[in-house]
Order: sequence, then C-alpha cells, then structure tokens
Amino acid sequence: MWRAAPVSLEACWVPESWHQFGWDVKSILNVALSWHVSTVNVKSTALPREWKSEFDDFQRKMGYRFVLRRGEWQTQVRAGEATHLKTWWVNEGVAPIYRPFVLAFRVSSSDHSVVIRTDADLRKWLPGDAVFDDPVFVPGDLPAGDYQLSVAILDPITLQPGVKLAIEGRGEDGWYPLGKISVSPGL
Repeated sequence: MWRAAPVSLEACWVPESWHQFGWDVKSILNVALSWHVSTVNVKSTALPREWKSEFDDFQRKMGYRFVLRRGEWQTQVRAGEATHLKTWWVNEGVAPIYRPFVLAFRVSSSDHSVVIRTDADLRKWLPGDAVFDDPVFVPGDLPAGDYQLSVAILDPITLQPGVKLAIEGRGEDGWYPLGKISVSPGL
C-alpha cells in the first residue's frame, strides 16, 4: 500500500513512556521505517533528550528525501532546440512523494527567465536511484546569451518550488543552481 498512499502512524503511549519502560527506541523507529512511514504522531510531547539523535536520524529517513547526485547537459544550445539533460537522483527516504509535484528546470539571466517543466512522474521515484534523461527544449524566443541552469521541484498547484532537496545551494527563491548554459540564436 505504501507505494500508492502515505503510511501514517500514531505512537502507543508517548516516547517519554517508552523511555521510562526501558524500550529500545532504535527497534521501534526501525520498524516504522520498514513499514515505509511518511508521518508519525507522537502526540505533541517532548522527546527524551537522550534520544534526540535517534529521532533526528529517523526524521531524515521517513517519507521521501530527494538528493541530486549528478547533472549533465550540453553547455551550448540554439534557441528552439533541445539540450540533452541527464540527472541522477536518489530518494534516500523510505517512501515516494504522493502528490504530482513537477520536476522543472529554469534558464535565467538578469534580463530573462524561463521555466521548463518536465513530464517526469516523481510519484514513481521509489526509495533508491532514479534517472531523468530527456531532451529539454529551450524556447525559440529566448534571446541569445549566457544563462544559469537551475532545478526545482514545483508544487503542482502554485507551480512554485515546493520541495526542499537534500543538497546544498538552495537559493532564496527555492531554486538550486546547477551551472551555466549558453544560448545562441535560433534558426
């Protein structure tokens, strides 16, 4: 079921009770991860300080956690043509994303910016490796020049960056710069 809908758990008692009973928190959290948990309700209680690192590690593993490992593209492209874009991703979480978020790339300069949405179905990016390897077309009316290529996962409703990636470099606008691309005039 976890492949199609989120697994949400609620704690029996509360973590402080587990601590008082001497229960093994690592075993409890590992079982939740083995069930591909996306959310947990621990009833708004404090966590035992001794278990902070275990719960921090647990939070990094539950749900989805997208890491961009590598990106390759042609650094020169004509307006109106495609740059072959290949990205290698890893979902380090234990579940997929369940809403139809949009993998998008942005080509931007101080004067122009264009967002190019892909048709990648991120809901199929189960734990482990995923590859996006498709041509991405640069609009024919994009003026020639040097641009920044960036990536983001957009909220399907607002079409604004909606997912924080587990990588460094996130801009204030939610986009992650990948590198440069030079656009020459189209034919």
